[in-house]
Amino acid sequence: MAATGVLPFVRGVDLSGNDFKGGYFPEHVKAMTSLRWLKLNRTGLCYLPEELAALQKLEHLSVSHNSLTTLHGELSGLPCLRAIVARANSLKNSGVPDDIFQLDDLSVLDLSYNQLTECPRELENAKNMLVLNLGHNSIDTIPNQLFINLTDLLYLDLSDNKLESLPPQMRRLVHLQTLILNNNPLLHAQLRQLPAMTALQTLHLRNTQRTQSNLPTSLEGLVNLADVDLSCNDLSRVPECLYTLGSLRRLNLSSNQITELSLCIDQWTQLETLNLSRNQLTSLPVSICKLTKLKKMYLNSNKLDFDGIPSGIGKLTNLEEFMAANNNLELIPESLCRCSKLRKLVLNKNRLVTLPEAIHFLTDVEILDVRENPNLVMPPKPVDRTSEWYNIDFSLQNQLRLAGASPATVAAAAAAGSGTKDPLARKMRLRRRKDSAQDDQAKQVLKGMSDVAQEKNKKIEESGEAKAPDLKTRRWDQGLEKPQLDYSEFFSEDVGQLPGLCVWQIENFVPTLVDEAFHGKFYEADCYIVLKTFLDENGSLSWEIYYWIGQESTLDKKACSAIHAVNLRNYLGAECRCIREEMGDESEEFLHVFDNDISYIEGGTASGFFTVEDTQYVTRLYRVYGKKNVKLEPVALKGTSLDPRFVFLLDHGLNLMVWRGSQATLSSTTKARLFAEKINKNERKGKAEITLLTQGQETPEFWEALGGQPEEIRPCVPDDFQPHKPKLYKVGLGLGYLELPQINYRLSVEHKKRLKADLMPEMRLLQSLLDTKSVYILDCWSDVFIWIGRKSSRLVRAAALKLSQELCTMLHRPKHAMVTRNLEGTECQVFKSKFKNWDDVLRVDYTRNAETVLQDGGLAGKVRKDSEKKDQMKADLTALFLPRQPPMPLSEAEQLMEEWNEDLDGMEGFVLEGKKFARLPEEEFGHFHTHDCYVFLCRYWVPVEYEEDEEKKKKGEGKGEEEGEEEEEKQPEEDFQCIVYFWQGREASNMGWLTFTFSLQKKFESLFPGKLEVVRMTQQQENPKFLSHFKRRFVIHRGKRKERASPPQPSLYHIRTNGGALCTRCIQINTDAGLLNSEFCFILKVPFESTDNQGIVYTWVGRAADPDEAKLAEDIMNHMFDDSYSKQVINEGEEPENFFWVGIGSQKPYDEDADYMKHSRLFRCSNEKGYFSVSEKCSDFCQDDLADDDIMLLDNGREVYMWVGTQTSQVEIKLSLKACQVYIQHMRSKDPTRPRKLRLVRKGNEPWPFTRCFHAWSVFRKPPA
Repeated sequence: MAATGVLPFVRGVDLSGNDFKGGYFPEHVKAMTSLRWLKLNRTGLCYLPEELAALQKLEHLSVSHNSLTTLHGELSGLPCLRAIVARANSLKNSGVPDDIFQLDDLSVLDLSYNQLTECPRELENAKNMLVLNLGHNSIDTIPNQLFINLTDLLYLDLSDNKLESLPPQMRRLVHLQTLILNNNPLLHAQLRQLPAMTALQTLHLRNTQRTQSNLPTSLEGLVNLADVDLSCNDLSRVPECLYTLGSLRRLNLSSNQITELSLCIDQWTQLETLNLSRNQLTSLPVSICKLTKLKKMYLNSNKLDFDGIPSGIGKLTNLEEFMAANNNLELIPESLCRCSKLRKLVLNKNRLVTLPEAIHFLTDVEILDVRENPNLVMPPKPVDRTSEWYNIDFSLQNQLRLAGASPATVAAAAAAGSGTKDPLARKMRLRRRKDSAQDDQAKQVLKGMSDVAQEKNKKIEESGEAKAPDLKTRRWDQGLEKPQLDYSEFFSEDVGQLPGLCVWQIENFVPTLVDEAFHGKFYEADCYIVLKTFLDENGSLSWEIYYWIGQESTLDKKACSAIHAVNLRNYLGAECRCIREEMGDESEEFLHVFDNDISYIEGGTASGFFTVEDTQYVTRLYRVYGKKNVKLEPVALKGTSLDPRFVFLLDHGLNLMVWRGSQATLSSTTKARLFAEKINKNERKGKAEITLLTQGQETPEFWEALGGQPEEIRPCVPDDFQPHKPKLYKVGLGLGYLELPQINYRLSVEHKKRLKADLMPEMRLLQSLLDTKSVYILDCWSDVFIWIGRKSSRLVRAAALKLSQELCTMLHRPKHAMVTRNLEGTECQVFKSKFKNWDDVLRVDYTRNAETVLQDGGLAGKVRKDSEKKDQMKADLTALFLPRQPPMPLSEAEQLMEEWNEDLDGMEGFVLEGKKFARLPEEEFGHFHTHDCYVFLCRYWVPVEYEEDEEKKKKGEGKGEEEGEEEEEKQPEEDFQCIVYFWQGREASNMGWLTFTFSLQKKFESLFPGKLEVVRMTQQQENPKFLSHFKRRFVIHRGKRKERASPPQPSLYHIRTNGGALCTRCIQINTDAGLLNSEFCFILKVPFESTDNQGIVYTWVGRAADPDEAKLAEDIMNHMFDDSYSKQVINEGEEPENFFWVGIGSQKPYDEDADYMKHSRLFRCSNEKGYFSVSEKCSDFCQDDLADDDIMLLDNGREVYMWVGTQTSQVEIKLSLKACQVYIQHMRSKDPTRPRKLRLVRKGNEPWPFTRCFHAWSVFRKPPA
């Protein structure tokens, strides 16, 4: 035993999966005197080991899936024992001792999957029992005395026995939460005990011969019952007692004789899983659409047809699985495709003809099974061209041709692109001519001025006048001559000139460029310089310079990395700082440079002062096996371990030898060679030599490493060889104790949903199981690895090292077994091979060979496919070539407003106050607040078109007089259409919309059934018809409706028309004189703190403002403020100093023109349609039209701004940049007098020329709560 002294502190250990057959059991367990729990599952035990007697503090013992025939032994001598789990053994009644039920604390007993024929004797004495599992035995009776004493039971499983009746004393189990009675012949059991079990949550009665007559009539008292299983019975309909279970979440009624469902199923409002498979159903009731929480619905093997599935099934928005195989379905309702969360759709063995086209928009579907539908024709699938995005031809001629331009226009664009008609370029060429007269005149003037200056200096020197002293004192080092340093010895000329990443390693005082394949891999004893080159917002080159210090690096490397980092900055002329990064404490910015993927490697290059000793490598021999994933099994280092059927890898330090047996496959050799390459690159710094050897052609060095050549190489691996399953332990450390639980990675890997049974045996460890704050021990029988997380504590690391030594010596292992330490980021390649897809060097497709290439058509097929795709539309830039939408004339807008208001019969307004909507006074119509939500109910007159068809006449003749009168009374109401407009301010939360949908909307729907339309709008994105009802008096205030600032502050309103008089708004903006503009009108309110006069209001009219807009501004001022305010209309330049400029803050320079209003256009670039497309927003765009996940192009007549959101993909950025260049080139040919310049803008850094194109620009709206 390893003398580590940690075993007495171990509180729990999981030794499951080891081989303890033949009486072998580790004696070291005796030393674990503080053990609280012990798991010995699947260890091959035939009897309880004697070592358990020393574990006097043991509370939980699990010996499942063994070969135990008796529990007699030391269990009754363990006074603290609380739980005994002995399922899946060979226990009989004689093998269960009576004295274990005398243990005072025994509360959990699991004897399922054994050979018991009756309840264990003396079981009723275990009065503290909470969990009892006797399932899958041969018990035929339950003694009456059992449930008289065991009244505290919470879990009872008696499934898969031979019970024909249940004792009446079961009604005493008032605390029972789970009752499982599956697969028992309980035909004559009436189950009258069930209503008394009021705490019941789970009830399973599968295959218990249930009928309508042997179920309780009512289960109303079971208010907590959530899981019911009545499958495999003889039910002809759903039992009435189930309809009263309002908390039901899972219901299984499969394999019965149910022919129809009642409308009462809408009582199951909490139901999540419904299984009705293998019944006689022909249709589902409409009320099933009310089960909005339903996630899984199984309808296999019924008699459903298209009419049997209600059309409103799309209301089940949470539906994830829908299975209706083996039915009579010819079609499925299109509404089923509205269940956006659908993951699994099984419709095989039906009569399907086709599926709805919307089936392709179910993006989350993982399984779509439509097999054995012989007449099925799948709808066309949208073409996905994501792979072609980078092959788009963005030339102006090609995009004009795709947009449908005439050949003459395309030819003109080509001529414009190839000609020299650019006026700016022409000016630049003229300036560069050396023989131009202007240049000669300029030279003459400069020569004359220099002659005059020289003559003046001569006169000053002759007269002896003293020079005037410098006004600024010069620094001491300014007079020194600074030598020109040459950095070409260290850095190449093109360094930092292209966007990307460069890494240098300090070796012998000099930076050495690191290959790109090793970026992100740092040796612990080295220092590095990292240069990141990128383009800033203005398109100029910018740099970030880091120098990284390894934990084991020497002083000379640290100093040289800092010095050369500064030299690099000077060489580039960069203004950035050189940032120091230390191993294990890297900044977020540095990690982001490598996409948070850096790793550490032990060792380093030679120091300039010291010579690093050569690393000592342990020679090991591995057998390579595995069809899909390469796996390595360590074997004894001798020649007799070789097998001609396998490939072996000999790790001999800087010499890696791959030995191929005479019967081994070529693919195994290739995998072994690849693995050796990984070891060389990751662990040997590329200095190892890889040698390929075949059987019979070995080198003397190979046999020398193995201790000599054997006489004959024979098969030594058993034909039924099965590798040991790795066991992953997590080291737990508490106050004075240690724990070593196993991680059941077959269940805890990255599968949030339930796993398939057929996937379980193939599952491997995943890297995501390893937590950086913990330490793990991976036991592979012939290897024991310790994995140390970067953020784990030192105490856990020390405990793990000692526990691994104990674990290695505790169990029987081969002599070549080793304990290997792996620090996070520096894992050896053998350790990585134990995990699935932990591969960071090379990825090779072993499945692709020459035959598959020929089957795919080879090179000729590729050429043919490329030619077919050449004429396909890969990008839609048509919107860039369309002319700008002209503004709507005032007369046309007024006529449209008049028509819409004539149809308006009445309008009622409501505003959200607290949690309810209150009626809005009519005098406040047209006044909105950014923090509020408003509802307007509008009734419109709709003329009715009467039809005089013969069918109408026949129907009218068949009706009675009373019905005719009723129709005449109802007819006028049908002349109205009601539209509810919901308006939400920019700062308002979504609670207003939720409150509306659950209160006012339902009320309106009941008042106007079938005639109601709901239109939801947000601020500055209003419906034009809605805007017309306020006749251009649409005012948006900041804040809440009844919130008054204290003391009152001045407020400034900007009146602006976007694209036509219909879209006129008066919006409150920041009170800042810099926002004024000579082409607009503004309203400024300056409040007073007096009761007689509340303040003064100015209507400021710019000198270039439209007269109609000036008149409108005055009307809005009179409408907004009553006579308690002094009102005054002032023109630009006539502002009074005392109130206007004081109220607005101070006088500042402002824009005197709004020429951008005549040219501003906003485009949206996106690839959400499956191809890259550009669309234009209407002229009434606002700040909220800037989509955070797309690229927006804004043209203000002088610049074209490319606005980049925070969630934009790199593909969209690159394609949008090309589209922007196409647009600029197109506008240069269309409007040569206004050449545009390209500007890049990121969200949150918008300049003033950009923001002024938007009415009332403010901070970006946060996602509504």
